[in-house]
Amino acid sequence: MRKTALVSLTVAAATSLALTGCSSPTPRAADASQSTAGPAVQPQDSTVRPASRPKGLIPGVDVSAYQKKINWSSVKARGNRFAYVKATEGVRYVSSTFAAQYAGARTVGLAHGAYHFATPNTASGKRQADYFLAHGGAGKADGHTLPGVLDIEKNPYGKDKCYGLSHAKMVAWISAFLKEYHARTGRRAVINTFKDWWIDCTGNAKAFSATDRLWVNDHKATARKVPVPSAWSSYTIWQWTEKGVYGDEDYVKSATVYRKLLAG
Repeated sequence: MRKTALVSLTVAAATSLALTGCSSPTPRAADASQSTAGPAVQPQDSTVRPASRPKGLIPGVDVSAYQKKINWSSVKARGNRFAYVKATEGVRYVSSTFAAQYAGARTVGLAHGAYHFATPNTASGKRQADYFLAHGGAGKADGHTLPGVLDIEKNPYGKDKCYGLSHAKMVAWISAFLKEYHARTGRRAVINTFKDWWIDCTGNAKAFSATDRLWVNDHKATARKVPVPSAWSSYTIWQWTEKGVYGDEDYVKSATVYRKLLAG
């Protein structure tokens, strides 16, 4: 879930373009506090993966409004088992393609889930969780709906990658989002992030590892060794490339982990 560029429009247009952590360049609404004109934000890395994919893991994709046309039958035919779809960002953007992508994945038999791209400097964690839940993020554990995801990573709208928040304030913001999501759904959200960002912007917080699963983005790792923040012993989901055929390509660590994720 990493982003690359900000092709901006006016706030009134409310449709500036940017890439988000879970997916490739993604249309998003421009909050008043966010830059609406600025340099492109480059991905953490742009490693091109070989055609062969890791073995023994459960493959899936994550997509956003940047992937406007997706052949879901082809996605499934490639062996994918699940799809995460961007639903919201901040409290002013709902993906225009969310409903169609979310339904499309399920229609061909894929498990599906929704994710929220966090902008901690624009609204509280609780308010953003409520916005996410009101616009696609409230899926229940029914055997084919994955728990919601908090995608929190480098600020694509400004120079301060931590959104101007101290370690303590960032941890408090994340906690407020996760607590609200859990209180209203009974499920535990997945945290999507980069190891380096987590260390730099939360102080390598250990407050969530006992309850919330980790989705780590690392496009240079191998299946045998995926580095994670030390609070977690391992990952649940790993994004191995943002240059997939349809959106980003991801892997759940094992069939057992996948079953637990769906049930969570």
